Amino acid sequence: MTRLATPPHHGGLLVVQPLRHRRCAACRRGPLSLLVLEDGAPRCLPCADLGHLVFLPRGDTALTRRSREESTLSAVVVRFNRRKARYERQGVLVEEAALARAEARCLADAEARRRRRARDAKLRAAQDVRFTRAFAAEILRLFPGCPAERALAIATHASVRGSGRVGRSAAGRSLTERAVVSAVVAGVRHVDTPYDQLLMSGVPRYEARRRIAGTVEAVLRTWEAGVEVRLTG
Repeated sequence: MTRLATPPHHGGLLVVQPLRHRRCAACRRGPLSLLVLEDGAPRCLPCADLGHLVFLPRGDTALTRRSREESTLSAVVVRFNRRKARYERQGVLVEEAALARAEARCLADAEARRRRRARDAKLRAAQDVRFTRAFAAEILRLFPGCPAERALAIATHASVRGSGRVGRSAAGRSLTERAVVSAVVAGVRHVDTPYDQLLMSGVPRYEARRRIAGTVEAVLRTWEAGVEVRLTG
């Protein structure tokens, strides 16, 4: 019988996934998908008193760690990589009840993370609403003739989280006048002028902006001179 090379051992029980068909040296059961080496001779898991353990593949670090914590008896499973000429970890063997307890702990953590994400999302949404209304109020302060619904629409568009628009810039979050005016100009450009149609017809962006500049300026002057309108609620 050919003896197997013993994999490097760093403490604890070690189980091997053989590359070739092997039979148990004690009971002759085989071919074995997992085996234990005793003095270089293969033993099946039942003969090695590990037959009651279940295999947990590698990949979930938290589940593996907790399964080993919960299991009185466990073993590391390795397989020889011919290309790299070394044994590599494939997973662990643990008690079935221990795996169930570990899975329950991980599920509890996942649920806690889900609840935290939901709370954080709710908090961010509330922050976004407050910021959008503050942005709209600043628009109305600078342009009191701007209809309240337009101010809110401009503020909402400019301050979408993750959009990269002016409302999410450092200047926008600080409600600087330059950032607010920039957002209003963009809103007027797209809603009150044929700017989008010019772009769609192939007019270069800078030329399209030049053509509609007078209209934008006229709207801004009208809004600046208008009667103040305040958001309510």
